[in-house]
Amino acid sequence: MKALLSTYDRTGLSDFASALVDSGFELVSTGGTGSTLEKAGFTVRKVSDLTKSPEMMDGRVKTLHPSIHAGILARRDVKTDLDELTANGIDTIDLVACNLYPFIETVSSGAAKLGDALEKIDVGGPTMVRAAAKNFPGVIVIVDPSDYAWIGERLSSARGSNPLSTISIEERRTLARKAFQHIAYYDTAVSQFLGKSDLLIDPEITLGYVQHAKLRYGENPHQQASVYANPLAMGGVVRAEQLHGTDLSFTNFLDADAAWQTVNEFSESTVTVVKHTNPCGIAIHDDQPTAYRQAFEGDSVSAYGGIVGFNRTVTKATAEAMRGVLYHIVIAPDYEVDALDLLRKRKQLRILKAKATSGPGDDIDVRLVSGGALIQSTDTLNEDAASWQVVTKLTPTPTQLEDLSFAWKAGKHIKSNTIVLAKDKTMVGMGTGQPNRVTSVHLALRIAGEKANNSVMASDAFIPFPDNIELAAEGGVVAIAQPGGSIRDDDVIEAANRLNISMVFTGVRHFKH
Repeated sequence: MKALLSTYDRTGLSDFASALVDSGFELVSTGGTGSTLEKAGFTVRKVSDLTKSPEMMDGRVKTLHPSIHAGILARRDVKTDLDELTANGIDTIDLVACNLYPFIETVSSGAAKLGDALEKIDVGGPTMVRAAAKNFPGVIVIVDPSDYAWIGERLSSARGSNPLSTISIEERRTLARKAFQHIAYYDTAVSQFLGKSDLLIDPEITLGYVQHAKLRYGENPHQQASVYANPLAMGGVVRAEQLHGTDLSFTNFLDADAAWQTVNEFSESTVTVVKHTNPCGIAIHDDQPTAYRQAFEGDSVSAYGGIVGFNRTVTKATAEAMRGVLYHIVIAPDYEVDALDLLRKRKQLRILKAKATSGPGDDIDVRLVSGGALIQSTDTLNEDAASWQVVTKLTPTPTQLEDLSFAWKAGKHIKSNTIVLAKDKTMVGMGTGQPNRVTSVHLALRIAGEKANNSVMASDAFIPFPDNIELAAEGGVVAIAQPGGSIRDDDVIEAANRLNISMVFTGVRHFKH
């Protein structure tokens, strides 16, 4: 029996090689792996001894040879395959342990030069793994060093019988599936590195993620869940550094991501409070404690048990302002030492330090649906309020236009149908997720209460009927931003003029389903 070992990650390799030798395997290996094993005291047969050909081009060509691949691919239950091996003096290879050049590690920093990246694209390794995985009924294929221990133990337990028989066909199938997935993930990383996918052109697209952590459960206790990381994307919630608190749950990740994406929508110092992935409070202010208090007061009832997001370093004064309110997560780019000391006194609080996301895959939004997936570019359009069309007799004042711009950005992060009420760059009320828009207006006004007086309103999609305008006017709204485009635009404009409300058409919709 022959075991072919060709690994870049040699974690646990010596112990596994020892188990193989004890089970009667002859070790065959490539250059670097072979040298490591020989230094550890093992007798290793070089691949070049089998191929009768030296390693070429700095190791680029070494296992790509019939003496290797025929030995792997020969079907053990097909006599003609075995006869061909005998006729050509080739032995079967019964076990392949291989992991690939560190392409992902090389390019993940974003600073790798093209030449260095190309050198780390493995060719022989994936070919060898594919061959072994294809022939899994006759070959054991291993790509994950964590499998060495149990496979080695199983092979060693043969006690005189054929060690290969100790690995069942179902276990071999699982190892083969794992091997094909490993290659698919690797190839996806290469594809992402070589260029941004054009969703209008590419007939095929793969998404490569690596398990970051297993979660206790999904949205509900009966659902299994894990969180996966994009290997080439730095930053974001998945790669956030947890400074305090218990492990994040499935819904914690969703809520934290909603908070992080919301505050990063704004260039000014911004604070948001999120509940069930919807911002219930957002505020901009140069004084961070003031921004926090205004965000909290946007909906102080919903804020309880929520998530707080910052796009600036959290100060001690802000941490003190947060006292007395239960929060599950705080996420920010950094924390003052004294602020961190105060926040860490909260046993139930999870504290996350995050970076803005950057890298391939950050510019697409993927939604799984029955039978497939919907993929779109992310809603990151950079808009200029100066380009909006004033459609009413009244023109928004400069202050109102600033608040409309704030409300418009805020609405992008709230579930449709979305209505945002804002004043002084603070969200004072919002309506979300309603099957009709007038109900969202009603909810926003109810949350805002007296703060709706002299507020502005943003609607994520066109306002379909005058009743939305009339209800907003009753609540004290003085200016409105909406995309326009309804067949009843004229009726809606007429209502705004009649009620002395200024209104702009943005020409852009921001649905978030």
